[in-house]
Amino acid sequence: MNSASTHAYDHARSTPPRALATEAVHAGRDDLARQGLHAPPIDLSTTYPSYDSRGEAARIDAFATDGAEPEGPPIYGRLGNPTVARFETALARLEGTESAVAFASGMAALSAVLLVRASLGLRHVVAVRPLYGCSDQLLTAGLLGSEVTWVDPAGVADALRPDTGLVLVESPANPTLAELDLRALAHACGSVPLLADNTFATPVLQRPVEQGARLVLHSATKYLGGHGDVMAGVVACDEEFAGRLRQVRFATGGILHPLAGYLLLRGLSTLPIRIRAASETAAELVRRLTADPRVARVHYPRIGGAMIAFEIHGDPHAVIADVRLITPAVSLGSVDTLIQHPASISHRIVPEPARHGAGVSDRLLRMSVGLEDIEDLWTDLNEALGRTPRGTKMPALSTRGV
Repeated sequence: MNSASTHAYDHARSTPPRALATEAVHAGRDDLARQGLHAPPIDLSTTYPSYDSRGEAARIDAFATDGAEPEGPPIYGRLGNPTVARFETALARLEGTESAVAFASGMAALSAVLLVRASLGLRHVVAVRPLYGCSDQLLTAGLLGSEVTWVDPAGVADALRPDTGLVLVESPANPTLAELDLRALAHACGSVPLLADNTFATPVLQRPVEQGARLVLHSATKYLGGHGDVMAGVVACDEEFAGRLRQVRFATGGILHPLAGYLLLRGLSTLPIRIRAASETAAELVRRLTADPRVARVHYPRIGGAMIAFEIHGDPHAVIADVRLITPAVSLGSVDTLIQHPASISHRIVPEPARHGAGVSDRLLRMSVGLEDIEDLWTDLNEALGRTPRGTKMPALSTRGV
């Protein structure tokens, strides 16, 4: 572990348990005051000088053995970065894991997990739909040599094979917000690691490791960053698995830029208050949408959160075209409210029968609620819905993916 992160990590481990809101502000920053700093420094170096080549060689050999972060000063940007290490320390603290490993995107993080398991001859994955559309495609296409068996939650145990390396679930799921019993799933997995995509919930609403998951995946682009200006992924896990992930990251180059690490650490400091404020607004929008005759069905998880999905009687494309305050865009978790049509965008790559089977209907809209005033949001949504009269015939969707 490099010297910049060692102090923060060791101090964090020695402190008594702290509330999540406190951890969000202080984790990964515990050493700053002693250095005479308030804001975390951004280390943009790609390489670092060393006059002890024998010692440096020994540290590289140690990394090659178990993937542990090299002791002492940093060596090379692809091995690790002090600024990124601060974010990893903080996220691990929030998720309640020993370690976390950050990547250039959520898909890079998932790919690294699959490669770690495949390197052990465990290429088979058991997965529950719905998942994020690109995660679904990565597994279905076997792009990394993996083989997937799609099951419902009750079928996980029966689908396990000797070469099963991973069980992958998302709860609440993208885009239907379906929730799974992670504790029951972890039990069904036996010795096979359960990976829970916690992007929608964040550690503010749930910590999957407390329910038996071994790996927790985040598209950090979303709520962890929180401002729509950084792309990243991260896996929270035990240190043994983290070492393997670091080795894959070093070999494949899916590293996170230091500036992104800085922005993510900053984003974590406001994560609890952002989630709670947006969730309060989302709950009120759910109440209004549920009572609206233009809306056929509303999906909202029991644990709450800032994500809403709803099916309308009219044309969802008209709603996308007519919002003015709400931003019609993919992604989620920003301070501004976003809306998109999953069947056309985020889940277009999923085959139609599988998409529909997972509950992603052609009339479903997914909305990520931001921090705007509830009345302003409702005025915009109400006017957009008002131009989609009940009974409007749905246009045929193109079969071409996006």
